[in-house]
Amino acid sequence: MAAVIQSGPPETAPVSIERIRKPLIASLYQSYLASQDAVAFVAGLLRHYKVGTLERLAAHADREVRRASVFGLGHVAEYSANHTLGRAMLDEDRKVRTLAEDAIRKVWFRVGTLSQRRQLVLISRMNAARQYREARRQAQALVDEAPHLAEAWTQCATALFHLQHYPDAIRHCHQALEINPYHFIAATTMGHAYMGLDSYVAALESFRRALRLNPDLEGVRIQVVRLARLVEE
Repeated sequence: MAAVIQSGPPETAPVSIERIRKPLIASLYQSYLASQDAVAFVAGLLRHYKVGTLERLAAHADREVRRASVFGLGHVAEYSANHTLGRAMLDEDRKVRTLAEDAIRKVWFRVGTLSQRRQLVLISRMNAARQYREARRQAQALVDEAPHLAEAWTQCATALFHLQHYPDAIRHCHQALEINPYHFIAATTMGHAYMGLDSYVAALESFRRALRLNPDLEGVRIQVVRLARLVEE
């Protein structure tokens, strides 16, 4: 008796993750990690990708692709990538979050005219060098000239905080966050300014806001724990 051959769709072997081809950007990023040649990485990036594509890849299922995309945005993107990078700071992968924080800090200075961008860099260096009075003077002038620059408001707030002008610093931080709701530095500075006024409940909320934007701010997390206990008491 002849064997009965059952008809039906042929069985297909499961496709392994390794066989799924990753976007080229992952290879570019691996080459960068091996060589540390950022110039070559950016050159390869610009040959094959537009910023809009990088923004889409920043939400890719593969974490290596997300890392590469966020890293690339930090090198080539303008302020328009702020929203994408702000979301990337909440990524489940810590490396993506770290790269996103570095990248978003860069794009905050890529807004306005070339002259205004240079002024922002100069003012930030003044604050870093503790030249707060001059930083405040120049930052306020820039705010008056270009009130749409969130970074100008933040840099001015930083100088005002260190000069112990806490109410003015808080107002400037509020304005910065109105313009750029991802500005965790403005939220953090506002928290410190509220602490300078002994307004611990407001300080706690400001620090919590900063953590909602950037959960890896360990110093801020410590402040939240301490202030939460203080407020409860």
